[in-house]
Amino acid sequence: MTPTPTGRVIGTDLVLTRQFAGPIEDVWASVTDPERTARWIGRWEGGTGAGSTGRLQLGFEESAPWSDFTITACEPPRHVAVATADDAGQWRLEITLEQQDTGTLLTFVHHLDDTDGVGDIGPGWEYYLDQLVASREGRPLPDFGDYHPAMSEHFAAQVRY
Repeated sequence: MTPTPTGRVIGTDLVLTRQFAGPIEDVWASVTDPERTARWIGRWEGGTGAGSTGRLQLGFEESAPWSDFTITACEPPRHVAVATADDAGQWRLEITLEQQDTGTLLTFVHHLDDTDGVGDIGPGWEYYLDQLVASREGRPLPDFGDYHPAMSEHFAAQVRY
């Protein structure tokens, strides 16, 4: 099955959402507990509150590189924001959770410095968030080859110059 891109470029923010069956506390654990993040993005070590620092090992990237992070905001179980730094540069990321009648809505925002490269960045986040979905549902993880470059135009076409 070919995945369908859902992300939007709003100004210089890349915004993606996913809906989960389950309470907000369980989805929060999926995005903050090191054992559970290892299932879809990678394991991490370090502090847990705003101002804390740590390292995330990107478990699904070639050579499984480490990325340093600082937690810039943490309001369990609704919001976490981090600033990361690695060989790819510095990124500002946020996850907001909202309890709904049907489960929990996750909104992911990557605050871009500019929209250069969004055609490569967007498919990567679609892939990782679909890995989160698959890991929570006990399904096989997706293949990155189904996301990039197939989704690149979806994101690049949203950029306004």
